[in-house]
Amino acid sequence: MSRVLVAALVAMIIAILGGPTFINFLRRNEVGQHIREEGLEHHRAKQGTPTMGGLLIVLAASIAFLPLSDYTLPALTIFGTMLACAGVGFLDDYLKLHHKRSLGLRGRWKILMLIGITAAVGYAAHHQQLSHSVFVPIADWNVPLGPFWYLLLFLIIGGAVNGVNLTDGVDGLAAGTSIIALATFTAMAVTIYIRSGPPRIGNRLDIAFIGAALIGAAVGFLWFNAFPAEVFMGDTGAMALGGAMAAMAIMMKVELLMLFVGGIFAVVALSVVLQVLSFKWWGRRIFLIAPLQHHFEMKAWSETKIMVRFWIVTAIFCAVGFAFFYKYYLPFRAHS
Repeated sequence: MSRVLVAALVAMIIAILGGPTFINFLRRNEVGQHIREEGLEHHRAKQGTPTMGGLLIVLAASIAFLPLSDYTLPALTIFGTMLACAGVGFLDDYLKLHHKRSLGLRGRWKILMLIGITAAVGYAAHHQQLSHSVFVPIADWNVPLGPFWYLLLFLIIGGAVNGVNLTDGVDGLAAGTSIIALATFTAMAVTIYIRSGPPRIGNRLDIAFIGAALIGAAVGFLWFNAFPAEVFMGDTGAMALGGAMAAMAIMMKVELLMLFVGGIFAVVALSVVLQVLSFKWWGRRIFLIAPLQHHFEMKAWSETKIMVRFWIVTAIFCAVGFAFFYKYYLPFRAHS
């Protein structure tokens, strides 16, 4: 159990101590953020702020996780998903920098890469003998999905990485909300381990190691990303964090709880979908601008106020998710 705390502390210390050197490296190599011309006026002052800071999160989490891990398949699947999604995000960030514009990797290529990542996660899940069913709390149903379970995996992974990515854009917002969500999944893994009794489900504690390492790394990154941000995580960090959360939900068989633990990311993504559909069908916009956090900026909310209030909403979502887990999932998971 102590290794969970050690993973978080080591990752946080690495990120905080290595942050200044890493940020200076990005500045020297002119790895700066490009701001959309149609974006908010006051965001243009952020033009050139070092981006791809997600590399710091991935590196710190990897260094903390690998020496402590028991190298179980679920934990390695989460770790591999984080690296693969970070790779897709890195390619996206690189193309933005190379072409000196805010548009990077084309959507169809992202989808194809996410399908490949989903296939790998699905293979690992099959090897782990995870059932192709979804447990529905309250109703207490175990719904068999058969081959459609793999489609659900794609929706979870694709939704998580895009949701976190869309939530980025306000200093400290994506990092802070991701920390709260990751802490919830990590608490679930530790609870399953504790409540399972001998012989304990050891791979759940290994899941907690990678979760804790990511939390520590994200906290260390937030040290520099809080308003006014010295560095942005970019798609590299957003997709890595989203992919890790999705894989944790899948490997612990709490797929539907992603709707609560990742609730803030779903709300932000939904705001974009509603904005597009509303303008396409009725020629009117629901929000002043999408994603949702920028709507509140247009309402004269400060970035700090948006950040803290979104953190609070995330904590509420996650508390509900953990309550469902403890009441409905825990007995089922602990003895499965």
